[in-house]
Amino acid sequence: MADPVTVSAAVGWGISAVGWVVSPIITNLINKGFSYLDLGSRGRSAKLNELENKVSELRRVLEAVEESSKSTGRSSTSTSAPPDVSRLALKRILDKIENIINEAHKVLPLTNLPGYTRADIVSSSTRSAVTTATPPPVVIGRDKDRDDIIAMLHENVDDIQPGSGSIIGIHGIAGSGKSTLAQLVCASEKNADHFDLIMWVHVSQNFSVRTILTEMLEAATGKQCDNLNNVDILERNLEAELRRHRFFLVLDDIWYDGENQQELQKILAPLKAGKAGSKILATSRNMDALLALGAGRCILISDMDDNVFLKLFMHYALEGANIDEQDRRIFEVIGVDIAKKLRKSPLAARTVGGQLRIRLNIDFWRDARDRDLLNQTMGALCIFPRRHRLKRDELVTLWVAEGFIRTSDQGEEEAVGRQYFDELVSSSFLMKQTGGGPTNYFTVHDLLHDLAEKVAGSDCFRIEKGLQGVIIPPGVRHLSIETFDKEMITEKISEMENLHSLIIHGSDIDMIADETLFESMFTRMRKLRVLGVKTFGFKQRRELSFPNSISNLKHLRYFGFATGSTSTCKLVLPRTMTKLYHLQVLDFGYCRELVFSSEEDLCRLTNLRHFIASDQELNIPNFGRLTSLQTIPLLTVTKEAGCEIQQLAQLNKLRGRLQIEGLENVESKEAAAGANLAAKKGLKELVLVWDWNDESCSPDVQAEVLEGLCPPMELETLEIRGYRCSMYPSWLVAGTPYQITWSVSSHSRN
Repeated sequence: MADPVTVSAAVGWGISAVGWVVSPIITNLINKGFSYLDLGSRGRSAKLNELENKVSELRRVLEAVEESSKSTGRSSTSTSAPPDVSRLALKRILDKIENIINEAHKVLPLTNLPGYTRADIVSSSTRSAVTTATPPPVVIGRDKDRDDIIAMLHENVDDIQPGSGSIIGIHGIAGSGKSTLAQLVCASEKNADHFDLIMWVHVSQNFSVRTILTEMLEAATGKQCDNLNNVDILERNLEAELRRHRFFLVLDDIWYDGENQQELQKILAPLKAGKAGSKILATSRNMDALLALGAGRCILISDMDDNVFLKLFMHYALEGANIDEQDRRIFEVIGVDIAKKLRKSPLAARTVGGQLRIRLNIDFWRDARDRDLLNQTMGALCIFPRRHRLKRDELVTLWVAEGFIRTSDQGEEEAVGRQYFDELVSSSFLMKQTGGGPTNYFTVHDLLHDLAEKVAGSDCFRIEKGLQGVIIPPGVRHLSIETFDKEMITEKISEMENLHSLIIHGSDIDMIADETLFESMFTRMRKLRVLGVKTFGFKQRRELSFPNSISNLKHLRYFGFATGSTSTCKLVLPRTMTKLYHLQVLDFGYCRELVFSSEEDLCRLTNLRHFIASDQELNIPNFGRLTSLQTIPLLTVTKEAGCEIQQLAQLNKLRGRLQIEGLENVESKEAAAGANLAAKKGLKELVLVWDWNDESCSPDVQAEVLEGLCPPMELETLEIRGYRCSMYPSWLVAGTPYQITWSVSSHSRN
C-alpha cells in the first residue's frame, strides 16, 4: 500500500497538471499511438476521452515508433506500424500502459480527501463541490483579498442590471482557495446589512439550467421547490422573489467549454429582476468561463506570503496536537522544510498537513522530509527554469519546432499553438506578468511547474550550477544549461547524441563564442531540432563565425543565437546553412551585424517562418520565394532585381509588425499594389517609410505609391514617415479603423 503522505502529496500537487509541452502534445501522442492500430475514429475518440488527461507514458512509445519510421524511410503520417514494432507488440504496449494508469488511479480513494468520492474519480464531469457558504473554521492569509472583493461589491449601488454588469470573478488553479475566499466574503456579508439576501449555488461542469434555477429559488425562499420542471415557471417565480431584494449571489465553480455560453446566459436572465446594487461573485479555474458569464472584473487569486503559508500548513499539521513543547518545536523545524515543497498550494497544505497530523512521530516527519516528497512526485527537471519569463510566440515556435503540434492544414500549427497558449493563460496555468516594458511575458505557477516536471519525467533536464556531481538521465531529450564551461559542452554534452533540444542561458558567454565549441556540437548532436543560445552580449569577442558543419543538423527547425540590445558582436553564417531545409526559425535577437556567406541561396529555406533580427535589414535577394514567412526584420526595398517591393506579393502569412523602408525607390501605384498588402490579414502594425532627404521621389509619386499600398482592414496601427504630399489616399479618406501616426521627421528607424 502506498505511503499515505506520499499519496496525499501527489494528489495535492497533481490536481491539475500541465507543462510547457504537455498541453499541446498529449492528445497528439495518444491519437498517434492508436492510429497505428487502425482503430476507427469512433473507437479512437472513445479512447482519447478516457485517457487524454492521464497519459504521459505514451511519449516513449511514440518516440520509438517514430524513430523506427525514420529509419525505414517511411512518412511520419503513415498509419501502419513500422516493421520493427509489430502491430501485436504495439497493442500489448498500449494495453499495458492503459492498465498501469487505471490501476494507479485506484490509489486516489485512499487519500480520503474531504468530499472526494469514487464517483469523482471515475467521472471527469463530477468533482468535489463546495455546497455551503460557510467557510472552514480557520482561514489564514485571505483577509486582504476578502476586503478588496467586499469593497468591489459595495460599489455602484445604483447599478440596475445585476445580471450583466455587476459580476466579479475569481479564477485560479485547482486547490488555490477560490471557493474558500468566496465563503469568507459570504460570511462577512452575512454580518453586514448591505445585502438583504445572500445565496450560494454550486454550478458544476455539466450543469442543468433547471437545476441551477431551482437551487437559486430555494436559496432565495428558504423552501424546497419540488416538481418545478418547467424552466419558464422557475424563471418567473425567481424573478418575483428577487424583485423584493438587493441580493448577493455566489456562483461557485463555473465551467465553460466554448459551447455552453447560451446556458450561462439563461442562468443570468432572471437575476436582472433584482434590486439596484445586487451583485454576483463567480469562481472558476478558467478566466474564459468568467468572461462568458459576463464578468466585468476577473481577479487571479494571489499566492500566499511564505510566512502565511507556513502558518496555514502548521495549522493543519499541528493545531490541537497533544504533544509537549519540546517535541512541538522539533516538529515545527521539520515542518518548515516540508512546507517549502508544497509551492504555496492551500490544498497541498491541507492534504499533506492533515496526513502528518495523523502520524505525530518525529522519525516519520523526518523521513517525509528527507525522502524529498517533491522529487518523488515531479521526476526530473523541466527545460525552463522556475519563474522563467515566457513569451507566447517564442514558446509556440518551440512547440512547433519539436513537432508537438500537428494539424491537417500544414502551416496552421502556430495558430493552433497560440490557442493552446491562450487556454493555458485563461486556465491560470500561465500567469501574465508586466515588467515595465511594452512586451508582456508569462510565468508558470510554482505548483504547476513542479507538476510539469513530473509529467516530463526524464525527457527534460536542467543544469543550473555546473556539471560537477550532476547525473544526467541517459534518455534526456531536452536540456537547458544556465552555467557552464567549454569542457562541459565538448566532453559531456556533445556525447548526448539523442538530444532534440539544447537551450543555453547566460549573461556572459564569451566562452561559448568559440568556433571549435560549435564544431563539436554540430558534428555530434545530429538529432537536434532546437538549438538556442540566449545572452545579453559579449565583453571581448567581436566576431563569431559558425562552422560549415552546421549542415549536419538535418533535423534542425529552430536556430537561435539571441543577443541583447548592447551586443556589438558580428555573426557570420556559412554557405552550408542553406542546406537546413527544415529550418523554421532564425532568431538573432538584437544582433547589430549579421553576415550570410551566401545571401542569394537563402531563398532555398522554403520552410522558414520567422527571421528575427531586430536591428537588421532583410537582405535576401528574391525573398518572395520564402512564402512561409510570418516574421521578418526591417525590410528595405530597392530598384535592384529581387529586392523590389513586388517581392512581398506572395508573403501573405506575414503577421505582427512589418516595417518597409526605401519607398522612395517605388515609382508607381502599380508597383506598390504589387506588394498585395491588403491580403496580409495577420498584420497588426504597419510602418511605411520614405527617406525625407531623398528628393528624387516627388510628392505626387509618393501619393500614387501610398494609394497602392492599401493595408489590410484587420490592421490595428499604421505609421507613415517621411510622406511629403498633402493628399490622402482614397482608402484613408473613405474611413478606416486604423490608428494613424504621421511623421514628417527625417528618415529614422525604431
